[in-house]
Amino acid sequence: MLKQRLTDDMKGAMKAGDKSRLGVIRLINAAIKQREVDERTELDDTQVLAVLEKMVKQRRDSIAQYESAGREDLAEGERFELEVCQDYLPEALSEGEITALIDEAVAATGATSMRDMGKLMGVLKPKLQGRADMGEVSKRVKARLGG
Repeated sequence: MLKQRLTDDMKGAMKAGDKSRLGVIRLINAAIKQREVDERTELDDTQVLAVLEKMVKQRRDSIAQYESAGREDLAEGERFELEVCQDYLPEALSEGEITALIDEAVAATGATSMRDMGKLMGVLKPKLQGRADMGEVSKRVKARLGG
């Protein structure tokens, strides 16, 4: 479904003459196709979301590096790519919703220490993928478990 939406949006960008958006959508499609070729499989929506999350993380890192180097022109291009990539991710969860899901997962797994971190993240990842920055979630879980 997500791959079809990307294809439809690519066609729409071509018809509208929106070259910058078209370029980003082609970049997304290329990343998806590369992973499909590498793994010799057809990606489902969950795997496509993982590709998009990786691209979003890369864009955020690039923006931070460009801003620290004083290259606002390059950072602006990355911001545009970030916005387009985020258009295909599900709506982000609020801080309260993330906290509630962490509390729920702690109760379900009985996690009490850092040794339970992997088990806890295993429960949280499917619920949060594409809807929250997993790096931030990991930091919150570590703080919760006393790490």
